[in-house]
Amino acid sequence: MGSKVFKTLDEQIEILQEKGLTIEDIEYAKGVILRENYFFLMGYRHLFLQPNDKKHFIPGTTFKELYSLFSFDRQLRNIIFKNILIIENNCKSIFSYILAKRHGYIEQDYLKPTNYNYSPEKAKQVNDLLRKMKRQIRVNGAQHEATKHYISNYGYIPLWVVVKVLSFGITSELFTIMKKDDQQAISEVFNVSVENMLSFLPVLSNYRNLCAHEDILFEHKTQKVIPDNKYHQMLDIPFIDHEYIYGKTDLFVVVLIFKYLLSKDDFRLFMNELSYELSSLDGKLNSIPLDTILDRMGFPKNYMNLLDID
Repeated sequence: MGSKVFKTLDEQIEILQEKGLTIEDIEYAKGVILRENYFFLMGYRHLFLQPNDKKHFIPGTTFKELYSLFSFDRQLRNIIFKNILIIENNCKSIFSYILAKRHGYIEQDYLKPTNYNYSPEKAKQVNDLLRKMKRQIRVNGAQHEATKHYISNYGYIPLWVVVKVLSFGITSELFTIMKKDDQQAISEVFNVSVENMLSFLPVLSNYRNLCAHEDILFEHKTQKVIPDNKYHQMLDIPFIDHEYIYGKTDLFVVVLIFKYLLSKDDFRLFMNELSYELSSLDGKLNSIPLDTILDRMGFPKNYMNLLDID
């Protein structure tokens, strides 16, 4: 396989034109490519390619359409990310409250293996995770004013402060090693089952990392499958080969998780922002319908009905 070689902006424009992309304003396109990176922009080309010729664009596809999908995904990442941060903060607050109330709040308490599910099948995971927590506390503790304050004045960091320096990945895994009674108490605050919490948190952690690194979001698939829930049925999502076709491993999974874990006001705001961005994208597409994007996202056409059902 030959190596890739450097291409000038003019050469990159020529390649796109040879592939059948309509570029109405070449200087505008060159500016976009320079700022956004040709490689990253081309990550959004797939839906605009001819079904039987994956090397050429659907006739009439414009550069602005391609860039519109790129820009939509950026706005989508921002909306998803800020709402995951809300849930992350909620989880850290609730986890620390429940654990501190039941087991204590200083390092000797929240880093004590027997305060978790220290069964034979879980012991290694508990020990490994507590080591990760200690490392994050050691590395990140000196970087935050709150943690520095407690270290300097009290010689320890209480659990409700230490969660500030823990990643969402660590926080998510922390739930998996808790005692069943602690898991149940936390799940009841969110009014969901323990089973749902165990599946929801790693999905959100995965999407959080994806958003933070500005990877392609709209068509991302998770490895974790969430359980069937009432919203699949209430939205009449098609059921094929014993599985719902939407809301299992696609981006719509995140929307369903938000429905469970966000407050009603936060969820309504999220859905309205999401709807606005989709409507805006719809007005910029000519060569493909918005339904093509929705299908790749795993969104049923009636996704907005989530606002009106409990």
